[in-house]
Amino acid sequence: MTEDQGWDTLFEDGPQLSWRVRGGWLEGLSVNRGAPDDVVIRLFDHGVDASLAREQSEAVVLAAIEHPDRQVRAGLAEWQPGMSATQWTALILAEASAPHRALLVSRAGRRAAGLTAQGYARLATDPAPDVRAAAADLPGLPAALLTALAADPEGVVRSAACGPAWAALSEAERDTLLADPHPAVRNAALLRCHQDLPLPRPVFETLDQRAAAESCRLDRALAEELTRHEDLEMRLAVAGNPHMDADLVLSLAADPEYRVRLRASVHPGLNEEQRAAAIPSDFDPTHLRHDVPWVLARHQDPEEMRRLASSVHPALRSSVARAQQLPPDVVERLARDEDRVVRLFLAESCDDAPGWMLLEVWHWWTGSFSKPDRPRSHPNFPRAGLLRFAKDPNPRLRQLALDDPRSTAELVERFALDPDDEVRRRAAQDLRLSPPSVAQLLDDANDGVRHCAAMHPALPVPALIRLLRAPGAGPFGTSAALNPAIPGPIMHRMIDLAAAGP
Repeated sequence: MTEDQGWDTLFEDGPQLSWRVRGGWLEGLSVNRGAPDDVVIRLFDHGVDASLAREQSEAVVLAAIEHPDRQVRAGLAEWQPGMSATQWTALILAEASAPHRALLVSRAGRRAAGLTAQGYARLATDPAPDVRAAAADLPGLPAALLTALAADPEGVVRSAACGPAWAALSEAERDTLLADPHPAVRNAALLRCHQDLPLPRPVFETLDQRAAAESCRLDRALAEELTRHEDLEMRLAVAGNPHMDADLVLSLAADPEYRVRLRASVHPGLNEEQRAAAIPSDFDPTHLRHDVPWVLARHQDPEEMRRLASSVHPALRSSVARAQQLPPDVVERLARDEDRVVRLFLAESCDDAPGWMLLEVWHWWTGSFSKPDRPRSHPNFPRAGLLRFAKDPNPRLRQLALDDPRSTAELVERFALDPDDEVRRRAAQDLRLSPPSVAQLLDDANDGVRHCAAMHPALPVPALIRLLRAPGAGPFGTSAALNPAIPGPIMHRMIDLAAAGP
């Protein structure tokens, strides 16, 4: 059906269509993966920037960088994956407002984004102190610029640069910061200095005590006192202090508060015998598992990964499994780990996860919010030989038969009639499904199946138009607006009508 033959009916009595319908078009088009660049860019003008949560072309990123709406530019910094150093630099340097420029620099720092040499130099000499302070935390900022920031005329900048610059400073430069007239600078300098030298109580009293308890090399008497502190937050801080002696960490492993015990049990200073004794008896391996930061920081050290992959603590092993790449022997060990979360994290994060383990994880894991398509989308997930599951009683396995290169359109049609919702939903996503079957699934009893059918590019145009004109549901309005088969010119006409207002 050509555009002239059918699509014009979408716009009949357009102004009389409810605002809920037309507003749903905008939201749906913003996450429509078939939307061309010019459509995505137009949507920015209507306050819709959800498309920035997925990787966009250079043209779209440039349009967002140059867009007059600050929310669009902020959305780019918050969501767009894989921005280059050149793009980050252009985004930040184009921001005229100093507070918002500082905010963009902070977001770049949180996302570990690199900038160009020109970008680093410009930000380190920015006229706004808050921007220079934010620049001090940028990864990759050259040492010469860090040391310059540590001598900045503004105390807020010196304070921010003190820690990152410390290793590059001379003894005289460090002494200057320790005697700085600005209290925040002295605090930052002392906190960093006493990561190397023991911190006595009189100096502790003058500092940000929570920060000192968590990061400084504490005088033994002070450390003993803090392990018994009445403030739970203070005990949590010292439990994570990497400089604590093992015997004091073990005393925290007997703390009445579970969070303190758990944090003590993953302390880097424990040997495996001590760690085995420190693991809380009420540790539940099925509960939400957080990564251990100090393990993540050692992902590039193969020997540390080997050592930690054999730890008695599941949280350390699962944090190793978060590495993108691991030595083959470590992968083999973790793939056979008795802890399911370890195997899950390996499936989600490690490029080297073996196919047989990915298939095993598929038996029981349907995807997380952050990795909704794993393990099935992993490059190592097996494809050949999956037809053997076509009649398997387990629907999780049965649907995998469609991924086999030898699977047929006839199998897709059969699965569209499967009694299991998940199998029908998988068939509704298969591009081989015939238009009549796609249309039939629009009346499926399962919401997820109907949603997938509405987005299927083989959906007949009359049915797609009918859905687009009906009040939609869900976070992006009508599911039909996500259908990639909507022609680009029709998308533009939808935007025109939606932009006309209520």
